[in-house]
Amino acid sequence: MGLFTRSKETAPCTVSISHRFEELSAHVRFDNGAVIHPGDSVLVQGAEIMAPFGEIVEENRTAVITRASGLERAWTRLTGDLEFIELCEFSFSEEVTV
Repeated sequence: MGLFTRSKETAPCTVSISHRFEELSAHVRFDNGAVIHPGDSVLVQGAEIMAPFGEIVEENRTAVITRASGLERAWTRLTGDLEFIELCEFSFSEEVTV
């Protein structure tokens, strides 16, 4: 990883899709122990996975990890905290004002 260059690597992964009343989620676990850092992006190869209602579907796939350059990683760390603070400005409550 250079200051201005990106690199790519492939990793085997397990994709888990949950489509239940209690939970609606999608998770990717890297089977080789790869770690994602700030600024990196992941593209899972293969067709769309559809889980019927009430079920959890797991499939083994291959993911392409694009590693951020050193500059992109620093920028993401620098601005990420500001974006989180922006999210904290909102409150979710059941109170209704008329």
